[in-house]
Formats: sequence, C-alpha cells, structure tokens
Amino acid sequence: MNPIVKDPLQRKLEITNWVILAILFILSLIFASRNFALSVLVGGIISTANFYGMGRGLQGAFRKTADKAKGPVMFNYYIRLLLTAVVLYFLIAHGAVHVIGLIIGLSVVVMNIIITMIAALTIKKNWIEEVR
Repeated sequence: MNPIVKDPLQRKLEITNWVILAILFILSLIFASRNFALSVLVGGIISTANFYGMGRGLQGAFRKTADKAKGPVMFNYYIRLLLTAVVLYFLIAHGAVHVIGLIIGLSVVVMNIIITMIAALTIKKNWIEEVR
C-alpha cells in the first residue's frame, strides 16, 4: 500500500497551523493570564487535531471507490465531531479553561486558511499585473 503524498499546500497549512498557534500562545503568555494562555493552547491543539483527522479521513476516502467512500467519511466526521463536543463540554463545564482563550485557540485553522487565501490572492493579483 503506497501512502498518498501530501499536497504542498496541505503541508504548508499544517506547518502554518503550528506557527500561528505558537505565536498566539506566546502573545497570550505575555499579555494575559496563564490560564488564558493554556486555554489558547488547548483550543489550538484541538482544532489542529481535527484538521489532521479531516485530512486522514479524506485521504482514506480517495483510496476507495466513490460509492464506498461517503459512508465511512461521514461516520468518521460525526465521531470526530462528537468527541470534540464531549471534550469541549468537559473543559468548559469544569472551568478548566478560559472560554475566550479556548475560542481563540479553536480559530487557529480558520485564521490560517484566511491568511493563506489572502496571500494566494495577493500573489496571483501581482503576478497577473506583472504579465500585463
């Protein structure tokens, strides 16, 4: 079984997730409480783990035929969603995290995708203007 080689964009997104999380964590250590910083870290780890899980699930789906792929992908998605919901519930219900810090950490992947798309559009726009 040959492993599927990761797309360079996916690899870049994965690395940038960790870079953004590190920056947010360090900034929150400097400017906020320790609990807030740890909440950012926990949220970032949860969102990044979900991003990796989604990638693995989609790679598995592309290895199968189209007819057999939808069921397992959706099942894994719902299991991951349920597991994330349970973890978030216990973290928030027991007061183990600062909710705003957790939300900021959970937004790491979204921030990364927005930053990457803005950068890609800027580069593409500059490239098109240079060609003219």
